Formats: sequence, C-alpha cells, structure tokens
Amino acid sequence: MQPTFVLRAIKKDNFMTAPSFDDRDGLIWLDGELVNWRDAKIHILSHALHYASSVFEGVRAYGGNIFKLTEHSQRLIDSAALLGFKIPYSLEEINTACIKTCNANDIVDGYLRPLAWRGSEMMAISAQATTIHLSVATWKWPSYFTPEARMKGIRLKTGPWKRPSAETEPVHAKAAGLYMICTLSKHAVEAEGYDDALMLDWRGQVAESTGANIFLLMGDGKLHTPKPDCFLNGITRQTVIELAKARGIDVIERAIMPEELADANEVFLTGTAAEVTPVGEIDTHKYVPGIVCKTMMEDYDRAVGKVQTT
Repeated sequence: MQPTFVLRAIKKDNFMTAPSFDDRDGLIWLDGELVNWRDAKIHILSHALHYASSVFEGVRAYGGNIFKLTEHSQRLIDSAALLGFKIPYSLEEINTACIKTCNANDIVDGYLRPLAWRGSEMMAISAQATTIHLSVATWKWPSYFTPEARMKGIRLKTGPWKRPSAETEPVHAKAAGLYMICTLSKHAVEAEGYDDALMLDWRGQVAESTGANIFLLMGDGKLHTPKPDCFLNGITRQTVIELAKARGIDVIERAIMPEELADANEVFLTGTAAEVTPVGEIDTHKYVPGIVCKTMMEDYDRAVGKVQTT
C-alpha cells in the first residue's frame, strides 16, 4: 500500500516548504529495522547533534532503480572512516537497507537519505565509546522542471564563505558539519533574489555551488571544472565527465579563478539533487545555456533511466 503523506504546507519567513519532515506517513530504516516515520527519533544529547559527528548521502531512484547505489554506500563508509568511526553494517547491508526502504514506501522516483552518526553515550569532544547508528529515509521526488524550463538557467552569486583547506577539515567526507557554510552562503544570496551561491575556496579559486559541482564551457570548446582537492568529487560529477568524454568533449580539471567566469560560454552544475542544471548568471556574468548544456542534460537523463518529459 502506498503511504499517503500529510499534505501540510508550512510558511516561515515568506518561504513555503514541503510537509514537515518529522510528520509524514511511511517507514524509515533505523538500526536494522523499519520503524514508523514519526517514531524515528534520536536523543537530544546525541554526539552528532552537538559536535556534527555524522555523515550522510543523497541518492536518487529513477523508475524503481537506485542510481549508483553501491558508489554512494561506499562513500558513506569512507566518509565515516574519515571522521574516525566505523559503520556497523557492510556495504551489502547498506545497499539492502536502501532497497528495502524504497520498497516499503513504494518509491519509484524518489530521493534517499542514508545517515550515520554517533550516539549519546558520551557528551564531550571525545566520542570513542559512542554507539554508531545508521538510518535510511526516502521520499518521492519527481523532476521539478521540464527540459525546457531547466534550460533557462539559474542565478548564482558568489557567497560570503569559502571552502576550507584539506589541512583544516575532512573535506573529502560528506560530513554534516561541512554544510553549515553552505547554508549560510545560500541564505545570504537567496535574500538578494539569487537561486544559489557560488563558493570559492580558501585560495580564492572557484570551488562549487553549495551542493553541486560546476562545469564551464570555455572558448576552446572544452569543459573546464575545478580540481576537487578541497571539496567532494561528486558521483554525478564523475558520471558527467564520463558522458562528456564519450561525446568526444575534452574535460580539463584545473584551478579556475573567478575572473575566468567572464570567458565562459556555458555553465552548468551537477549533483544528485541538481542533476545537470544550467546556469544563466553568476554575479555580473550572463550565460545562455546552449548545445553542450542540453546534451549533458539529455545524456545524464538517459544514463539514470529518467523518463523524458516535454
């Protein structure tokens, strides 16, 4: 039986949000079993809540198939290791939990959020004795836009916060704490009417957006993208690089400075949530999403098994 979500929109500070994520019908996989959505809770003194000792994944299902599930599950395990803890489930068990949760909620086209975190046994910086927990939640997430609407391009502005050096943070983990600067940056530019923030790194080089990698089509006909030495080498990013090369499009991974944005002909973002999203504006620079943006969108949609819409 398909769960029926509570269709209750919430208005807060002029933003309309989806139904509250703590008040929905459905099931969440928590520490080895499926529990009622509203009963999937943690204690207020969980280490993760106070010290950000948690890692997560964002995964998509298309047509009943979870795209690159094993790669996402492995990255979850690797992220936990970078934060100094071991998830008490194998790669195969995490994959099974994701599939089981989708099936239990009748998810065909949707989003999955695996999450691993330290529990409440210790309330201090040290956390060696904490229990490691794992959960998987999933919900429906159809495409927001038709290909035509997506081709309009979103508006970005350089955000006020920068990606840190790999010597100061575990930058290659998909760790919860690393996203606070993304929230701060996104809120800052949204207040000015932009869709997302472009984030620079501590050197002043172009890094990514708040939740997606960035590609620029330059005048040489090649795709240029920042080298992921202080941010995630996204799974979608890697997929798009493979798709571009299959098309005979060269991809150059290198340091990109903000002044080079003026020379780009097309720009797009890549990520599990963003998929392939064209960019129409960054600061004072304007772009017209063209054939390369459209081709990468279409190729990615085919790769994930997405139903084409018009």
